[in-house]
Amino acid sequence: MSALTNVQILKDSKGKPEYAVIPYESFLKLAGPEEDKHYIPHDVVKRSVIDGATPARAWREYLGLTQSAVAHRLKITQSAYSQLEKSASPHRATLAKIAKALKIDIEQLNF
Repeated sequence: MSALTNVQILKDSKGKPEYAVIPYESFLKLAGPEEDKHYIPHDVVKRSVIDGATPARAWREYLGLTQSAVAHRLKITQSAYSQLEKSASPHRATLAKIAKALKIDIEQLNF
């Protein structure tokens, strides 16, 4: 295995290493095949973890969709979708339908 070069180490306020920044090509080699990638944008994680939104809501807002738009894709009412979106632990089948409506992989709703 060849050693990574051109790596930047970012330290916290106390000087302790906190992050490693690597060239994108190196990242792609480490990340594996494209079909195995289920990225979750930072904004989605922030909305969910810090702001307290459910993953479904965080993704919907990130994608710039209204509840009505997603409900229309699901062929349900906006109020019915609102209840689904608020659920802390929806059924896997429900998550699959929401993921399809948002055009993301179901794995991206499970974080």
